[in-house]
Amino acid sequence: MTHTDTTQAPHWEIAEGRPALTRIDGIDTMAAATDWLRAHLRQLRSALAEHGALFLRGLPVATSEDVALVRDVLLPTPTPYREKATPRSDFGNGVASSTDLPAHQSIRMHNENSYTLTFPGRLLFACLTAPAEGGATPVADCRKVLAQLPADLVERVRATGWTLTRNYSEYVSLDWRTAFATEDPEAVAAYCAQNHIAVEWQEDGRLRTRQLRPGIVVHPETGEESWFNHLAFWNEWSLDPVIREALTDEFGSDGLPFNTGVGDGIPLTEDDVASIHRAYEAATVREPWQRGDLLLVDNISTSHGRDPFSGDRKIAVAMGEPVDLLDCRPGVLPAAAPSV
Repeated sequence: MTHTDTTQAPHWEIAEGRPALTRIDGIDTMAAATDWLRAHLRQLRSALAEHGALFLRGLPVATSEDVALVRDVLLPTPTPYREKATPRSDFGNGVASSTDLPAHQSIRMHNENSYTLTFPGRLLFACLTAPAEGGATPVADCRKVLAQLPADLVERVRATGWTLTRNYSEYVSLDWRTAFATEDPEAVAAYCAQNHIAVEWQEDGRLRTRQLRPGIVVHPETGEESWFNHLAFWNEWSLDPVIREALTDEFGSDGLPFNTGVGDGIPLTEDDVASIHRAYEAATVREPWQRGDLLLVDNISTSHGRDPFSGDRKIAVAMGEPVDLLDCRPGVLPAAAPSV
């Protein structure tokens, strides 16, 4: 097959517990790969709207430069990583590593940048080095998650949104300079004022922020409702019990690096958070990585995470197709959350 032969249309393999996957044979150059993606872009977008996440296997993607070429076809409008919360390595050309956390840690389900006013509509993951064991990037259909959740919790979040409190520290989370990419406190204050985030400077120079966001949104293209937030991801009941106790003893309940709540001010219980995790688990699918694999994710309809792994693992990430939160018909408008 040459790079001008683009007749091989995607055929989606649908299997229980696995994301929609297509195998692309006979393409051995990046020029041919990008030609194939351009030729089938409409079909890929249609399948993504239906399934929420797509695995593409068989393209010769081997470097971060290759990922950038694919990104320019699939996500032509980039989205920056705002209000950074986890460490990443910059590979250049708008391509970064997936979250640089220790291999033994799992990363729970979340929608990228659900707490910002503009967020990526689509995510692209690419496997440059497949781990020896584990390390999948599981995804969960947040339309199904919403349907699985307890009705009373859904109605609370629908009516009042969710809150995020962050305490920035170089010791237990990212410091504010890294999170906001500035050394200037006034620049932080200006950004937060513009983005509906309450700012509290502590006596020791550390920063605490609070924000209110809708937890359920409507996809601007499909019109479907989706559970879209970091509510369980950053809640104190999601922490390992030993770590939670140690952090609470050290910093107090309001000093945790991250914590979340419902906008009605009634704290989430351990059972509430467990019910959210169960709903995610019921909707989760995964596929073991192979070198060159691509995973395209609709960030509004689908959450993602990371399984623990052993061995080397190099997954590149690009974010694009920015979406304005107000275009998602939020039932709760974003606001700076008050102190509690």
